[in-house]
Amino acid sequence: MLVAATTECFDNCSLPEAIDRLLELEYSSVEIALHEDGTQLKPSEVLTDFERALKLCRNTRRLDVIAYSLRIAAEGERFYQEFSACCKLAKATKVVTVTVPSAELGTPFNEEVERLRRLVGIAQVEGVRVGLKSQVGRQSQDPDTVQVLCDNVPGLGVTLDPSHYICGPCSNRSYDKLFKYVYHVHLRDTSKKQLQVRVGQGEIEYGRLINQLQKVKYTRALSVNIAEMPGVDHAGELRKLRLLLETLL
Repeated sequence: MLVAATTECFDNCSLPEAIDRLLELEYSSVEIALHEDGTQLKPSEVLTDFERALKLCRNTRRLDVIAYSLRIAAEGERFYQEFSACCKLAKATKVVTVTVPSAELGTPFNEEVERLRRLVGIAQVEGVRVGLKSQVGRQSQDPDTVQVLCDNVPGLGVTLDPSHYICGPCSNRSYDKLFKYVYHVHLRDTSKKQLQVRVGQGEIEYGRLINQLQKVKYTRALSVNIAEMPGVDHAGELRKLRLLLETLL
């Protein structure tokens, strides 16, 4: 396993600025956020100007790109076109995993299965894997639902964010059943009342988490995903979690 961080940690910065910040914090690997509602590189831009997007994602200096996080706002066929372009970008930059959000709560289960099957099919053409992000407020907030989705969509995996299973409506349910599906991991510290707290003040058991991942022979990234908090040294929190994870590994 290796320690990385996502550019989403600096969602008010441009992509080059976010990469510079992570270099200053001595990270060696990066996950790039392709979020339509973000300030960095958008999925719509990947589709309309692929060469520019490719140049940006290759210009990471010493950082290895290990994953992409996708948030696509388009609907209908345009959604799948943008997703396909992002998968082509992943292939061109030798990235194996892209993360996508699950459908909103209330979406018919069969509809979500069909959508995810189509995404996995598009990604497999480019040699890319799709990880479904653990997320409160969406179908993936329930680990039981995630397991059923992965079982019904061959090739689908999980981008495990344990924070959403500690602070959320399913906090009393074990997510151990999901480890065998894990393609990628997002980390911060969390309490039962707050999705993000300062590192060391929450309930994430990093040692146990790493041990569980090792049992299923997970060898990829642990991606730090810490947002800014008022009155807290953001850079210090990012550095602290990097050092903690590297010590445990």
